[in-house]
Amino acid sequence: MATRRCLQSLTRYFRSSKTLIPLSHTRASIYFLHQIQNPKPINRICEYFSASSDHSPFSRHFSSTPTDDDDDSDETHDEEEEAEIGDEEAVLSPEDKDREAAEIGYKVIGPLQESDRVFKPYEPVFAIVQIGSHQFKVSNGDSIFTEMLKFCDVNDKLILNKVLMLGSKSQTIIGRPILPDAAVHAVVEEHALDAKVIIFKKKRRKNYRRTKGHRQELTKLRITDIQGIEKPEKVIPLKTEKKEKLRKLEIAAI
Repeated sequence: MATRRCLQSLTRYFRSSKTLIPLSHTRASIYFLHQIQNPKPINRICEYFSASSDHSPFSRHFSSTPTDDDDDSDETHDEEEEAEIGDEEAVLSPEDKDREAAEIGYKVIGPLQESDRVFKPYEPVFAIVQIGSHQFKVSNGDSIFTEMLKFCDVNDKLILNKVLMLGSKSQTIIGRPILPDAAVHAVVEEHALDAKVIIFKKKRRKNYRRTKGHRQELTKLRITDIQGIEKPEKVIPLKTEKKEKLRKLEIAAI
């Protein structure tokens, strides 16, 4: 029975190898031809057949064992990631910075000097400006928090170009959608972080819980001037006029 099983396995092996690989190129065929010339017990042939399974020409590749193709694909993927990181870290030219800042809605003039007198008293004029995707109603002396402005530092002077509306006690000017001759001047006071926001995710009955925190980067701007509209003249309050008349009467009486 043992010899019959060995012969059956040998016939199956040769039939399969005949269809895929020539018989003369297999290592097992050379050994069996040698055994035909020099006959030995059939048990030795069975032992070789079991031992030569590792050297069979029909090798299998499993997903757990890495191959050369996998290594090449990993290397190419790593190179692509490095190239993307290099593109992000590429230094932008001044023209590109100005273009991106104009798309957001501001322009950097330069650093604030000690001799500059940009802060003025309150004026009864307001403007609606757009910075990025947000709109703000501002007046002279107001401070606003916007999303992080990349290309400016603390104490830099800015011009906010996207002015949508101007208004005062006497007139109102509405843009379509922007007023080309209007401008709002501001100064960067600080770059700060907003309060932390907790992000909690949960999937019930799945043992899935994730907690993360996020702090949005912000830029604080101080509005210094609004241009593009006629500003009303300063009106002296009535109380001060009465006080001045009383003083004049007192001086005349003395």
